[in-house]
Amino acid sequence: MGLDLFEKWVGRIGAVAGLLTVAIALWQGVWQGLRHTPGRTTGMAGKVLRAPMLVVFGFVWIGLLFVLWRPLPLTLSNPTRAIALAVGTLLYFLGLALYLWGGYTLGEMYKPSTSLGVQLNLGHRLVTHGPFAYVRHPLYLGLQVAGLGGLVLYRNWTFAFVFVGFLGLVLRARREEQALAAEFGEEWDDYCQQVPAWLPRFRQ
Repeated sequence: MGLDLFEKWVGRIGAVAGLLTVAIALWQGVWQGLRHTPGRTTGMAGKVLRAPMLVVFGFVWIGLLFVLWRPLPLTLSNPTRAIALAVGTLLYFLGLALYLWGGYTLGEMYKPSTSLGVQLNLGHRLVTHGPFAYVRHPLYLGLQVAGLGGLVLYRNWTFAFVFVGFLGLVLRARREEQALAAEFGEEWDDYCQQVPAWLPRFRQ
């Protein structure tokens, strides 16, 4: 009974935290990001990264997540459930925190992007502090960690879909790196030599 109640409340808090994170991402990354004057544009970003397209895609994506909110066909013993609850909670909230930290650090440089193309701001600045001093893609790493944590915590089809979908962020990151390399040249090369893409290097 205690495990059921704890799992229930952690799930509710996690759902609220996830929705708040999505709201912040839509406000800062999409709404505010699209208001800045565009600079370097690659691929199909000029056509895809428009408010109507992003609104339609956002509604479809969120609707799909609600439809898929069904439990996976898994039966776990109470000790295994307790482990899954602890591990899933840790990964889920750490991932959300890393994503929010990265978005806050980006500030006005936070813009929507896609694996089909990237659009930078006019006068774009290379952000290398905060979580970007440890990995080059802290927002995407945060989403992947949160997706894995959510899958372990909730064990439903929504997070199975989210986790698999977030693996595709590697392609988007590659697109962004191409745009940043073209924009910043040697400064970007030096940054890449010092900071890994995904897994931080802990030095003495």
